[in-house]
This record gives sequence, structure tokens and C-alpha cells, in this order.
Amino acid sequence: MSGAPAALLASLLWGTADFLAGRASRVHPAVLVALVGQAAGLIALGLILSIRGLDAESLVPGALSGAVGSVAILAFYRALALGTMSVVAPIVATSAIVPVFAGVLLDGERPGGLQWLGMAMALAGVMLASREPVHTTAVDPRKAIQLALVAAFFIGLALVFLDGAAEHDSLGGVFAARIVGVAVLGVLAWRVAARAPLKELPKLGAIGLLDTGANTAFAIATTGGLLSLVAVLGGLFPVVTVALAYVILHERLVPIQRVGVLLALAGIPLISV
Repeated sequence: MSGAPAALLASLLWGTADFLAGRASRVHPAVLVALVGQAAGLIALGLILSIRGLDAESLVPGALSGAVGSVAILAFYRALALGTMSVVAPIVATSAIVPVFAGVLLDGERPGGLQWLGMAMALAGVMLASREPVHTTAVDPRKAIQLALVAAFFIGLALVFLDGAAEHDSLGGVFAARIVGVAVLGVLAWRVAARAPLKELPKLGAIGLLDTGANTAFAIATTGGLLSLVAVLGGLFPVVTVALAYVILHERLVPIQRVGVLLALAGIPLISV
């Protein structure tokens, strides 16, 4: 599979996984949804790497990614459960800003004009999309937005560490991240006694498999196409989540929020150019 189709497949899988995780977190504890999904992904990656092998130098930065990623996924899933998915997903996707600033601060990189424009559009979109409507079916839209911003920061930080792991072995880095994530989430789930019926566990595991499939597709895409194009196409996953929320959940936004979501969705691919 060439770069562009693989990157689009990654976006489709990521967006679908986020939507399903949001729905599941409205019924089950977010920590349990995250734990089962991460565990399923860990098993799938373990099977792949048992055949392919891995570079041990990717494990430490991957583990650091898993530590901060655990905070990110809990905040993200809780935000999806409390708020409007069409607003939460684009806000969380602005996590792409964090690696850009990390590159500026740590490596002396200089973003191009399109990246600055994308960041400005995304941040403006977040502010407009965050305007709380008078009438909403969301449980706690204000808390959801706060958690979405927390998730965006920690996802961005996780991507910085994962980038370090990818210099040696991208899948090995994700594998290490999943090991740490499962350990952290497992402890948290045990402490709050999170439970769900056994018949629901395969559904929650499927979310993790979709996410793992997306990671694998994106890793393949980076080896089969221009990184700039792959990054843009891979960053389109919020469009899938927003579309599913519109069609299946019948989510509707007030005009100012629509403008904000469109600005954020348009800005996110530019950040990755």
C-alpha cells in the first residue's frame, strides 16, 4: 500500500476508534474503556513484533510516551463522554501544535508560514468551538473542553517522545508505550474498581484494535510516501469523528461553533505540513 492510501486509512481508523471510545465512555468508566483498548492493542502489536522483531533503543522513549499518553487518553475519553464529540475531537487534534513548539525549543527548528497560519487557525477555531451554547445535550460541556485541552497537551507530549522512539523503531516505541499504558491504567482501574459486563469487553477491545491498525497504517504510510503529505492526510481523523457524531448521534452545533470546528479542521493539516 502506498503512502497516501495508508495515511487515509489511518485517519479513518483513528476517527472511528475515537467515536466508538466516546460512546463507550458514556456507558462504562473511561479508565476501563482505555485499559481494555490498550491491552488489545498491546497483544496485537506483540504478535506483529514477535515475527518482525524490534529495536531495543526505542523502548525508553516509547515508555515515556506511554506514561504521559495514559493521562492523555483518560482525559480524552472522559471529554468525549461529557461533551459534544464534534467539538472535543478537533480541540484534541490541535495536539499537533506541541511537537512543533518542541522542535522550536529543543532543536531550533523554524516553522514555515503555513504552519504558523495553521496554528493560528486551529487556536482561533478552538476558542470559537468552545463557546457554550444555551441549549445542549452534553453532560458537562465546560468540563469536556477543559479535559480536551489537557488531552491535547499530553497527546502532543506523547508524540514528542514517540518521535524519539521512531528514530529507532516506530512500532517498538508504540509497543513500549502500550506496556506502560496498560500498567498505569490497570492500577487506576483497580483502585476505582472499574467494571463492565464480560460481553462488553470484546467491543472495548475492538476499539484498541482499530487504534493499533491506525498506528500500523500510519507507520507504513511514512515509509511509502512524502512525510509532509502523509502527515496532512493522517491528521484528518477528526473529520471522521465529527461526521460519525453528526450522522449517528445527530449532534448539532450553533453557527459560531461550526465556524470554530471548520477553522480547527482546516488548520490542523497545515500544522503538519
